Amino acid sequence: MTAAASRLAPRALYEEVAERLRQRIYSRELSPGSWIDELKIADELGISRTPLREALKVLAAEGLVTMKVRRGAYVTESSAKDLADVYHLLALLETDAAERVARHATDAQMTELAALHAELEQAVGDAARFFALNEAFHLRLLELADNKWRLQMVQDLRKVMKLHRQHSLLKAGRLQESLVEHRTLMAALTARDGPRTAQCMQAHFRGGLEAAA
Repeated sequence: MTAAASRLAPRALYEEVAERLRQRIYSRELSPGSWIDELKIADELGISRTPLREALKVLAAEGLVTMKVRRGAYVTESSAKDLADVYHLLALLETDAAERVARHATDAQMTELAALHAELEQAVGDAARFFALNEAFHLRLLELADNKWRLQMVQDLRKVMKLHRQHSLLKAGRLQESLVEHRTLMAALTARDGPRTAQCMQAHFRGGLEAAA
């Protein structure tokens, strides 16, 4: 293994390579529809093509990469229907989780969510930080809902959503709209109002889809 490759430890090499490619895709350094040059990337990372190909299989399973026979790997292009389908499923899964948290979270867990929301408020001038904290809030909400299968499904769906989501937050006014949606969601959670929490989460995903479309 080269010096460059050794810096990819301690995770399994293909996992670290997958994460690096994932971030390139999210940042659009590798744009939707673009061909992934395996030789070039393997050379850049100082690795053989074997762990790279394993990494591409991981990304293909996540829906971020499309493998084409005799043509190689391409960054997935999502249609408007693909995006709508992903948002529809996320809204169903996360609405159910949020309503459960509103009804059953402990005071300490609710305080933890409120602290995450407070950080989100402070990050409104930094889109990258806002995006990261927004995702952290949603994933923590899912963890508190305590259903590992739902959490796994949402994590996979969110990887596809992120092909569009980060870009959508940069649209004029969307970041502020998202923050307002989070405020109403947090207020409903704090009030332990399950039905209102569900309505707020549904509205949050409708707003996200409209911005991403």
